[in-house]
Amino acid sequence: MPVRTTDVIVVGGGPVGILLAGLLAVRGVDVEVLEQRAEPSLRSRAIGIHPPSLRALEQLGVAGQVLDRAVRIRGGVVRSDGRTLGRMSFAPSADRTQSVISLPQTETEAVLRARFAELAPGRLRAGVTVTGVYDRGDRVAVDTVRTAGEAVETLEARYVVAADGARSLVRDLLGIRSAARTGGETYLMSDYPDTGEHPGEAVLFFERGGVVESFPLPGGRRRWVAMTEALLTEATSEDLAALIRDRTGVRLPPTDAVASAFSVQQRLAARLVAGRVVLIGDAAHQISPIGGQGMNLGWLDALQLAPALDRALREPDAAASVLGDYDRRRRRSARMAARQAGFNMAMGGPVQGLRLRARNGLVRMLAVPPASAVLARAFTMRWL
Repeated sequence: MPVRTTDVIVVGGGPVGILLAGLLAVRGVDVEVLEQRAEPSLRSRAIGIHPPSLRALEQLGVAGQVLDRAVRIRGGVVRSDGRTLGRMSFAPSADRTQSVISLPQTETEAVLRARFAELAPGRLRAGVTVTGVYDRGDRVAVDTVRTAGEAVETLEARYVVAADGARSLVRDLLGIRSAARTGGETYLMSDYPDTGEHPGEAVLFFERGGVVESFPLPGGRRRWVAMTEALLTEATSEDLAALIRDRTGVRLPPTDAVASAFSVQQRLAARLVAGRVVLIGDAAHQISPIGGQGMNLGWLDALQLAPALDRALREPDAAASVLGDYDRRRRRSARMAARQAGFNMAMGGPVQGLRLRARNGLVRMLAVPPASAVLARAFTMRWL
């Protein structure tokens, strides 16, 4: 029995893979998503959504739904030793798609999945693990197995997109290097009831022991993230609240949320295109989530890759050119984002004495025009 050939198979049904699949489906591309998880993840690390990403959500037809669920971040304030060093405004606009917003990744992903189900019913296949990828020249064969361990199946597509995360199996199967560039910093985060002291603002505490960050969430909550000396996998939300109190003086109310520890790695794949297989999102590049760039950078990949794949399918002679352009442009954007993330982490590291005063002086300088406008443009990812 002949194997049915799909236009595009997307490996990975997280927020980046499902957004790309939706953007392809809107264009009439026959697309299927293979997701290893049987159920959507309940972990919610990414919360920030920047204006360029809202363009992608607008193309998919879900920007309104996401905006209605989210809270708007009007700007940011930087504090140290109980004093305000500076403020940054994210240019208020009547156009909601020009906003910086906050919404837990689980809710964003639910909106994306629902929209894809409307556009391509039954084409998200959950509980499927990819075990092999073979570029046959005019198509790609994908070996799969049900996550439970039965029902081996081989699928075919004209193109395959690896959206399977930082530990991408597809990338490894292709032998594409993804060397660590910088990283190793560790953080602890959790969500707490919002005390209302900084409505609509992100707050950065540049303290001697390391940065503490705070962002508004829907439903009267706030996310708090603190740099730590080591990966505190056993720490609780009470432990984090105590750390924040000691470092900043802020007393947080009790919460039933579970704390999450994570470490930061910065990686960039040696190439994003290998024949008829393309890397996207964390499979292509992994940068620090501090500053809210990770998921957004993957969405900007999708915003460029969707029309590129559509054209490659319609005009085979142009495929090498348009996919090569995707590779060059997205690698350049990833390098820029990594440099910005490195700056963010360096600014937030533990400092004492003269270095602390020098850093605080730099923050004050960056918080006034014209530097503040450039910084706001960088933090809202308008140049990536």
